[in-house]
Amino acid sequence: MNEENFFVLFIDIVQSRWDDIFVALQEHLFLSFISIVIAILISVPLGIFISRRKKLAEPFIAVTAIFQTVPSLALFGFLIPFLGIGNTTAIIALTVYALLPILRNTYTGITSVDQSSIEAGRGMGMTDLQILMKIEVPLSLPVIMAGVRTATVLTIGVATLATFVGAGGLGDIIYRGLTSNKDELVLAGALPATILALGFDLILKLLENAATPKGVKAKK
Repeated sequence: MNEENFFVLFIDIVQSRWDDIFVALQEHLFLSFISIVIAILISVPLGIFISRRKKLAEPFIAVTAIFQTVPSLALFGFLIPFLGIGNTTAIIALTVYALLPILRNTYTGITSVDQSSIEAGRGMGMTDLQILMKIEVPLSLPVIMAGVRTATVLTIGVATLATFVGAGGLGDIIYRGLTSNKDELVLAGALPATILALGFDLILKLLENAATPKGVKAKK
């Protein structure tokens, strides 16, 4: 098959299966977004907590790193006997995979803040909470957001495996293409997933730039 024929077949597949692709895209977006939000809600507070109790940092980071080393498909399969199939299993597995980059970067970002800035805040009479919210978090935001962006791209990619636990997503389209030996159908599922990952990464980058203090930007 030459490139021209493949392109024609790809366009035809997209046109004829657009409804299926759009539904799969919505499912993929839902699974990825919910998982990332949950991972942020767990990892950022936990990263701040272990930055205050550094003896606990390595054990917590090590546990999330161990989860990261488990093959993604195996993790999905491991959860099925306990949770069955469906969205819940997929979201838990994806959340587990998203924890490490956010947790590690939150811890690294908070602990890397210049102590002179913190001491200056204390000298101005700031409370610990004020120092955290007005000094540590803003100064460490680029590092934290880098972890969130990494976790987001990773999650969107791994979410293609949600099809194997009955959660749908773009993995359905890819799997149909693989089983029917239709490369154009595989691409019809893989391309939206790639665009979704790049789009989310760009949006998070723009949010990072908007939220980062001007003084921090000047140091880059």
